[in-house]
Amino acid sequence: MAATAVRYLRSVGAATTAGTAPVDPLPRPDLRAVADDERLPVDPAEFRHVLGHFASGVTIVTAHDPDDAQGPAGFACQSFASLSLDPPLVTFMVARTSTTWPRIARAGAFCVNILGADQGALCRSFAVSGADKFAGVAYEAAPATGSPLLDSAPAWIDCRIQAVHTGGDHLIVVGRVEALGAADGDGPLLFHRGVFGRFGPLGG
Repeated sequence: MAATAVRYLRSVGAATTAGTAPVDPLPRPDLRAVADDERLPVDPAEFRHVLGHFASGVTIVTAHDPDDAQGPAGFACQSFASLSLDPPLVTFMVARTSTTWPRIARAGAFCVNILGADQGALCRSFAVSGADKFAGVAYEAAPATGSPLLDSAPAWIDCRIQAVHTGGDHLIVVGRVEALGAADGDGPLLFHRGVFGRFGPLGG
């Protein structure tokens, strides 16, 4: 596991050595991002409304720790981006209150499954907290890390955690790419202003 992930686990009281009891991700510590007098006068609803105009792709980030009795972990994520070509790095953001993130951190690796235009239902199933997200979902082990690689994903990036940074009420996770691949598909699944869409040709 990357040293930064270990430091994160220690900060929340999680075990980082073999032979210790499984870690319950709850209760979570108080993770206030900034003091009240440091906050900008931006209404949260307006912030979401304006930022919602930025269209993004949609992914499912998965991981599997063999010692995790709950099985594989995963969550729907739109805050994913490429970061560096040399070395090959990608990044995603996850809420500091996420109950899935500690399981990914313990695994020390993850696979980003990029979703296709017709996979809105699959995305919704991974966005539900507490459900068996992998029920009925076919997958195989990604070649480098063993993280779940969804059979239906048109593209995937297999990574090991390289760094974890704080970013307000989220964590910025940096992964070093170990393997990746893509297949022909009919375009990406997009998210814009609260709804799913697909990429189409520009009108003339």
